[in-house]
Amino acid sequence: MRSFSFFERFSKAFQDHPSLTRIIVVSTISGGGLIAYSEANASYGATGSAAVVEIGTKKKKVVLLGTGWAGTSFLKNLNNSQYEVQIISPRNYFAFTPLLPSVTCGTVEARSVVEPIRNIGRKKNVDTSYLEAECFKIDPSSKKVYCRSKQGLASNGKKEFSVDYDYLVIATGAQSNTFNIPGVEENCHFLKEVEDAQKIRKTVIDSFEKASLPDLSDEERKRILHFVVVGGGPTGVEFAAELHDFVTEDLVSLYPRAKGSVQITLLEAADHILTMFDKRITEFAEEKFSRDGIDVKLGSMVTKVNEKDISAKTKGEVSSIPYGMIVWSTGIGTRPVIKGFMKQIGQGNRRALATDEWLRVEGCDNIYALGDCATINQRKVMEDVSAIFSKADKDKSGTLTLKEFQEAMDDICVRYPQVELYLKSKRMRGIADLLKEAETDDGSKKNIELKIEEFKSALSQVDSQVKFLPATAQVAAQQGAYLAKCFDRMEECEKNPEGPIRMRGEGRHRFRPFRYRHLGQFAPLGGEQTAAQLPGDWVSIGHSSQWLWYSVYASKQVSWRTRVLVVSDWMRRFIFGRDSSSI
Repeated sequence: MRSFSFFERFSKAFQDHPSLTRIIVVSTISGGGLIAYSEANASYGATGSAAVVEIGTKKKKVVLLGTGWAGTSFLKNLNNSQYEVQIISPRNYFAFTPLLPSVTCGTVEARSVVEPIRNIGRKKNVDTSYLEAECFKIDPSSKKVYCRSKQGLASNGKKEFSVDYDYLVIATGAQSNTFNIPGVEENCHFLKEVEDAQKIRKTVIDSFEKASLPDLSDEERKRILHFVVVGGGPTGVEFAAELHDFVTEDLVSLYPRAKGSVQITLLEAADHILTMFDKRITEFAEEKFSRDGIDVKLGSMVTKVNEKDISAKTKGEVSSIPYGMIVWSTGIGTRPVIKGFMKQIGQGNRRALATDEWLRVEGCDNIYALGDCATINQRKVMEDVSAIFSKADKDKSGTLTLKEFQEAMDDICVRYPQVELYLKSKRMRGIADLLKEAETDDGSKKNIELKIEEFKSALSQVDSQVKFLPATAQVAAQQGAYLAKCFDRMEECEKNPEGPIRMRGEGRHRFRPFRYRHLGQFAPLGGEQTAAQLPGDWVSIGHSSQWLWYSVYASKQVSWRTRVLVVSDWMRRFIFGRDSSSI
């Protein structure tokens, strides 16, 4: 076993440091192994060169920016030993962000939802290393990223360095969007990171402690215990529900002076909360919040946030609302490093990095972006309609038969998913029904052969089904897994492409493009009730959905350690209640 371990390390040293091959050869010659070595390499071009090439093969270096859902999913699913992965992130752990609202109220502990990235990166097949630093500049021309260490090793308190890459995977996520509203950055809490959730938890407890002090007026006590949530999306709604349960089930009994003074207000600029959910869920959530005493103010746009009050515009009238704590959850914005990179590559007027359907940044062959920092720029059918017609018209007759189009249909649907979505939206059984919609100049329908103009007419409405993917953990995780599989099979697919036909070129694309598969979404509403919207227009609201939520969120943990910790936290809460300490 010792000798095997020695030769294993010996071989690894060759792979990591190809220059050592010359040293070893020289020492072999001078050490008495000359005859054996020379005989073995008598026909150097036949076997010796192959061995040297294999030993001297340099691994491709993949730099991964970010340890969120997209980056961690990519790291977990990458299994090709030809790559060396360098992870760079200011956060040395992965956080299960859907449970952050639970962390704010002590339902789940902060350490239960995080997993050290080095634990995740310990792979047998892929060499990984981690640097705790923040990338502040990307230079695609020199294939370098410039980073700043969090540890402050230089005289100026910040250590800057650069890292080379062969492939760059950008998964930095996004930051909270303040919409440049005055006072938001200075006076509001956000809920994007574990540290944010811990700060909110401490602030909530501190508010109750302040409200319990003697010689405090009722007006001031009510202000301190007024919690405002801005944003009626899933995060804002879940936090408001968690906070309501925390107050009514735990804190009111511990702080008798606070009873009757606590108020929770939810401000939403749209006409309803949870607008991305089914209408039945939206109506139920609004009714439940009304019953629970949560004040939901719809159509309210925040205009300014001061230290002790917030200004909101509702139906043209601006009102001032005193508050003790504000949680801002209104959407995401672009990080500075992404903004700088977008300007370099001519995407300065966009909100997120534009990628193709293979998650490759437009204009950059070796840079990929996924998760909240990027958006897929789906190619339009009408941009390629002439090329599609030419590819389908195999006999070059200038007309397209139904048979010719059906033969190319599989590649077209893979390349342009909006075609299939359009057929479903119109309840068409197949492409034949679509082509039958094309009319000639005299108004008669023609379904045997089509000219280019008739073909364009048939596809003219297809691009209306192009949709942008939501910025969710589910999308990011699927993108990371997809890109890892592409990297695993990159060499194989270079030789044997498996993607659709290139409409504006020869051959096929290497891979099939990314396709998001929606698996459903949850909206916990408090009181052990959750709204679930699953594929197939299946909607469930109530206690049974809450148990489904428990099982799904437990199974989606990245390790058995966090899975056990989260489940034990839930059990502890059922038995002993939530922890009301401020640490």
